[in-house]
Amino acid sequence: MTGSLGTRLLLAAMLIGLPCAVFGQDLDKRIAAELSSLAALYKELHTNPELSYFEKNTSAREAEELRKAGYEVTYPIGRYPDDKYTCYGVVAVLKNGKGPTVLVRGDMDALPIKENTGLPWASKVRMTDITGEEVGVMHACGHDMHTTVLIGTGRLLAALKDKWKGTLILVGQTAEERGGGARALLADGLYERWPVPDFAIAEHVDPSLEAGKVGYCPGWAMANVDMIDITIRGVGSHGARPNQGKDPIVISAEVINALQTIVSRTIDPVEPAVVTVGSIHGGTKHNIIPDEVKLQLTVRSYAEDVRQTILSSIERITTYTAKAAGVPEGRLPIIDGGVEFTPALYNDPALTERTVKALEPVLGKENLVQIKPTTGGEDFSEYGRTSHKVPVFMMRLGTSPVGSDPESRPGLHSALFKPEHEAVIATGLKALTTAALNLLGK
Repeated sequence: MTGSLGTRLLLAAMLIGLPCAVFGQDLDKRIAAELSSLAALYKELHTNPELSYFEKNTSAREAEELRKAGYEVTYPIGRYPDDKYTCYGVVAVLKNGKGPTVLVRGDMDALPIKENTGLPWASKVRMTDITGEEVGVMHACGHDMHTTVLIGTGRLLAALKDKWKGTLILVGQTAEERGGGARALLADGLYERWPVPDFAIAEHVDPSLEAGKVGYCPGWAMANVDMIDITIRGVGSHGARPNQGKDPIVISAEVINALQTIVSRTIDPVEPAVVTVGSIHGGTKHNIIPDEVKLQLTVRSYAEDVRQTILSSIERITTYTAKAAGVPEGRLPIIDGGVEFTPALYNDPALTERTVKALEPVLGKENLVQIKPTTGGEDFSEYGRTSHKVPVFMMRLGTSPVGSDPESRPGLHSALFKPEHEAVIATGLKALTTAALNLLGK
């Protein structure tokens, strides 16, 4: 779009039917007024992270903030399989006459990572995770930012009720890192107890982009993610007499090497796919051959047939490698492919285009970046995969210092991850508020 800033703002307002003030100084002033308290909230959340399935305090804080902003809040909500854990999901609703229903989602769980940023508000938290192990905990994937921006967007949209009509549903989601939070909310009637949204939108931080920039990817944007646990069972023996046992460590080594042939030799080279062994644990002492070794795998794909080929190949390779080593039938490997699964994210192209056009006069076209699909995963995809076929769109929110070397930027899930928090909050508020207003506009 060319021309003066005023012309650009006026044209944008005409295109999407919103008063021009929303796009100009009015919105900037409102964001500036909220920024200090939201930055303090962000630091509070960052200093006090909680792992997936244990987000009790974070969700309570979010529920409190949204109630104060005037929303009708239901908390906790969500149902995990077998009710093994309490789901601390938050659903906040603001009704404002007849119009579309828009769902805006932000996740809240942290990761089992010991923080190493050296920030004054760095996390020093340690928790016992679902395996019973004590771990350091850190918001290394930016869910503290997502929660902060969701709350801030809620405040702004409540204050701007004269600019929109419809129903706004804000969702504070748990357990994204475990791939179960969205399913838990849907299983507890998210689309039955509240209106089915006409659109669902969200943001995710992205250190590959500079702060102030927003990335978008129409169509397939993020991959299927399967987390797989494998127990390689053998027959233990003395390390000096390996002939008396069946060594699961050697079998595991052969399995790990063979797994790397799945993508290179069974998948069409033009199809994206990844098989990674991220964890291997076995044995207790130098001279003891253990009874078993545990492996943890992550598998990434887009096409469902590719996914199924990989999963069946993992089972085939693992089982027959053990058989070739002489492992008895009753001690063959145990493969659990249902540990965690997140389906691929498909950004509805029409919703993506509509949102990007609305953001252009607000953020500047130069700050909107079309990005490539990634093999990362996000369970936000679940909100668009029910029978209701809700169009969904997730934006990427830049976090890195302007002008920084891309090679030196700590990535997500890094102990060094530290976003330019005030700039990111401001951009996130502007982008998410504008996107929602565009969909809810009178």
